Amino acid sequence: MVHLKFFISEDLAGLNYVLDEVQSLYTSTAEQALERIKERNDDLAFPVSIFNDDILVGFLVLDFGADKFDITDNPNSVLLRSLSINPEFQGKGIGKAAMLLTDNFVKEHFNTCDEIVLAVNQNNSAAYEIYLKTGYSYDGKIREGRSGPQYLMSKKL
Repeated sequence: MVHLKFFISEDLAGLNYVLDEVQSLYTSTAEQALERIKERNDDLAFPVSIFNDDILVGFLVLDFGADKFDITDNPNSVLLRSLSINPEFQGKGIGKAAMLLTDNFVKEHFNTCDEIVLAVNQNNSAAYEIYLKTGYSYDGKIREGRSGPQYLMSKKL
């Protein structure tokens, strides 16, 4: 069963998977995301480990910092970023399950948060479809990302 836990340093060894060339265009590795948080001394970004049973299979960041305001005006929102699933475990529904579990995880740990926002590259159709299937909506807003245009998506909690 898929479940989420706040990242702890012992998780890092299980997150050293390598994303393929295409996936690397669209998301950071856990190591890159953690380094960015450390460099910024960012106490508004919360790394989360994704487990399938007892196996560490993925990672995401819940970011309450100012970057979310590129997507929403809602001060009670969180930006979901740096989502990745170990390629060995992709195609098994883990990413979709993690996205669905993120709602309750956010409600449980950040009870004033009432919206999750994210940006997904227009060329990353697999991720876009998962986000739609897990309740995220796209209202036509686009921004330029590091690898091209991104759809701005949101989900009310």
